[in-house]
Amino acid sequence: MGKNKRNLIRIIVSAAMFAVVLTLQLTVDTAMPQWGWLICFAAVYAVIGYDVLFRSARNIARGKVFDENFLMALATVGAFCISEYVEAVAVMLFYQAGEFFQNYAVNKSRKSITALMDICPETACLITPDGEKTVDPADVEVGSEVAVRVGEKVPIDGTVVDGSGYLDCAALTGESVPVSVNVGDKALSGAIVSGGALRIRTEKPYADSTVSKILELVENASAKKAKAENFITRFAAVYTPAVVIAALLLAVVPPLALGYNVPAVWIDWATRALTFLVVSCPCALVISVPMSFFGGIGAASKNGILIKGGNYLELLNNVDTVVFDKTGTITKGKFEVTDIAPADGTVAVELVRVAAAVENCSMHPVARSVVAAAENMSIDCKSLSADVRDPAELAGMGVTATVNGEKTACGNLKLMETSGISVPEKFRSNGCGTVVYVARGGTFIGSLTVADGIKDDSVRAVGMLKDQGVKTVMLTGDGRMTAERVAAEVGVDDFCAELLPDGKVEKLEEVFRMAETGTKKRRGKVAFAGDGINDAPVLARADIGIAMGALGSDAAVEAADIVLMNDKLSQIVTARKIAKKTVGIVKQNIVFALAVKAAVLVLAAFGIANMWLAVFADVGVAVLAILNAMRALRVRSDDKTGSEAQPRR
Repeated sequence: MGKNKRNLIRIIVSAAMFAVVLTLQLTVDTAMPQWGWLICFAAVYAVIGYDVLFRSARNIARGKVFDENFLMALATVGAFCISEYVEAVAVMLFYQAGEFFQNYAVNKSRKSITALMDICPETACLITPDGEKTVDPADVEVGSEVAVRVGEKVPIDGTVVDGSGYLDCAALTGESVPVSVNVGDKALSGAIVSGGALRIRTEKPYADSTVSKILELVENASAKKAKAENFITRFAAVYTPAVVIAALLLAVVPPLALGYNVPAVWIDWATRALTFLVVSCPCALVISVPMSFFGGIGAASKNGILIKGGNYLELLNNVDTVVFDKTGTITKGKFEVTDIAPADGTVAVELVRVAAAVENCSMHPVARSVVAAAENMSIDCKSLSADVRDPAELAGMGVTATVNGEKTACGNLKLMETSGISVPEKFRSNGCGTVVYVARGGTFIGSLTVADGIKDDSVRAVGMLKDQGVKTVMLTGDGRMTAERVAAEVGVDDFCAELLPDGKVEKLEEVFRMAETGTKKRRGKVAFAGDGINDAPVLARADIGIAMGALGSDAAVEAADIVLMNDKLSQIVTARKIAKKTVGIVKQNIVFALAVKAAVLVLAAFGIANMWLAVFADVGVAVLAILNAMRALRVRSDDKTGSEAQPRR
């Protein structure tokens, strides 16, 4: 039987005993002496409150006097001393009931996080010369091959070498739509295979795989406390002994100062002091504030955003400037054909066909992007190879070959000039990408512009941040004209080009200075989002470093404070939404708990509040604050990209 079930049974049994004894007292009060009722109520109290008394005595022996167990024990035992038996048992009973519901709420929150992070594969199906063997993922060496069937989790990061199917990456990236994978595609550990069996060659040890890092980041997140959490910890350490001293003074000073010698007066002030103690317990703040940040981190994880501590949630709420790297952050980090410009007398499909036939002989990234564009236009590039003769790749210029008996060239202006090809002025490079000029039979037939394509959601994400009043800046090592084009297309407020890694740090320092207002300390925080190794220094320097987790380098992920697992900039907007809601809940709980306690403490000091109201001010407020904190777990992403597209089975 679980601990919670045992506590529930104890509460029910104690409540039934209390009801019986209370009924007897109301019906046969004069038939039993006072000591008889003391024994009856003490028996009920022993059943419901023995653990509180034990913990209080144990903590006192360890030097930890001022905690909620001490306050409850002192208040209820004190009530027995002044013959307030009903109030003593009732306070302990309702306190335990409140603790039960409080623990239930906390456990529900933890189970939500645990279920969310239940992505760790327990076994791996290792392919050996003797057949398949089930092993621990930690025992699989880099370069080994593992088999993953439908419904199983990918045990270690790797590349698909056989098979095809879909990967459900919802627990990793927050993306609800399964991702199609084929031979050559990456497979992240923790993703669930659907629609086909895969054979994967591992590329990392298990300790460095995606699933292992996610679990490590979430587990360590609670160690980095936000300022609000640190404040509550320090507050409770001073507050608890202060209220105990205040309660003692309340019980002793007024009767002495007023010169009362009547026992009833002393009992009245002692009752006020005991009520004061019950109200003063700070558990509502001590539990609900950390739980709010824990819930916010869990909500972010559910959306594929790893936040390394509650302090970063608090900082993110105050961000007023976001600085972006370009390549791999705003853009896709890979070349693609962005413009097709055929010359007069040539159609676009023919231009791409000729270019792909030649470029298919090269493995240069620009050449591969041309071939990919041809395949997207349903051109069979493999069949084109049969018509290609004498291919030659000229370093720094391009590729030449004979296609269907005609000399064909694809490359830059230098290649055209070397080949004696005249390129019309209107086709010459405008600095907005790499231009591939195509000539056939000594005649120029058109050009293709190859550039690093902008991510699908970059424009939308930047626009949403600007709508929230956030300034956006782009830093890049690319040329000024390319940077200017991307900045204009995406809509960032400012940009700096041709920067080395140390130059990015210097520019970030300038952003810090620009964010300062006069002699006042800068209130707004600056976040930097990047993905490459050269971004690690500036990620570490920013108030908040945001790394692109799925494609980003290990150095960038390690240096960052927040990791976006699906590499979408719109996740920054979602993260700010989560941070805003979490910090709002924390403030609500602090104001609510302190306001109610302050009001009831004043009422208790004046003898207006009784033990019943004190129980609400303690346990009731704690339960309400914790239930409010649980709302931090439920934050939906604004990213709807691809949500309606479903893969074919």
